Amino acid sequence: MGDVLTGFHTVWEFDTDSMLIRFERGIRTPKLLQVLGERRVPYEALAAVEQAPGKHGTVVLRAVPRPGADPLIEAADGRLKEGSDPYRLVLPAEREPLAAYYADEIRSALGPAAGEPAERHLVAAPAPPLSFKAYDGKASFDGSAVHFRWFWTGASSTKWKAGDQRFPVASLAGVRWCSPDSPEGGHLRLLPRGDTDRPAAEPDQDLASVVFGRGYGLVHESLPFAAAVLAAVRAATAAPSVSSARPDPGGIAERIRHLGALHEAGLLTDDEFSSKKAELLAEL
Repeated sequence: MGDVLTGFHTVWEFDTDSMLIRFERGIRTPKLLQVLGERRVPYEALAAVEQAPGKHGTVVLRAVPRPGADPLIEAADGRLKEGSDPYRLVLPAEREPLAAYYADEIRSALGPAAGEPAERHLVAAPAPPLSFKAYDGKASFDGSAVHFRWFWTGASSTKWKAGDQRFPVASLAGVRWCSPDSPEGGHLRLLPRGDTDRPAAEPDQDLASVVFGRGYGLVHESLPFAAAVLAAVRAATAAPSVSSARPDPGGIAERIRHLGALHEAGLLTDDEFSSKKAELLAEL
């Protein structure tokens, strides 16, 4: 499309296959959006576009990501406040016709799988290294492992006695993030592989969790962290395994014929021919 739609604190720039969402760095812009800066969203990552009246004489456009397309939204799991939603664009009410026009343009660009969950992340997560200070420890992620370093002033005796923890990405099945504003209390819990049937301990007793609240592990610090870890876990899970398929028998036979020709030409001794032939036959 090549156009730009400017709203309050947010700008959507349209390209042929994606849109760039840019966030202002003003004092009125939510901190999460300031930290994100900008996000490139392919149209194939979107399920729909919604338009609705906003508050105080505004109109709201919201691009709806497909489930599983954005690690940030997946990590938030519906716990993100409306004002911090990176897919929300607020415009003055008099621009409603323009909003409707661009909503139709985006809908026409959606991919054929718009109504289905995404098989992989299509929007990039914040890049590691990342860290944030929780109430009971410092969480850091270098791209390959998550580290929890406990604070003696905040960590429970269970955590303090167990010592600092390290979780390689390959050992994790996922991440669960809860906002500091949620009834459950803010925390980030790593989900180790093979522990899905075990009852979860309280976050302050769980060695795979850090606890945070107001002033510690704020949304703009902890959620990008959770998204980066989740993206790394998904990438590790989706990494193709080394193929264990047996070699093509026809190819083996052709190589043996080639060895026979070299043997007949005197370029291979009897022992060399027998040894290499046995190696090829062992691959079958």
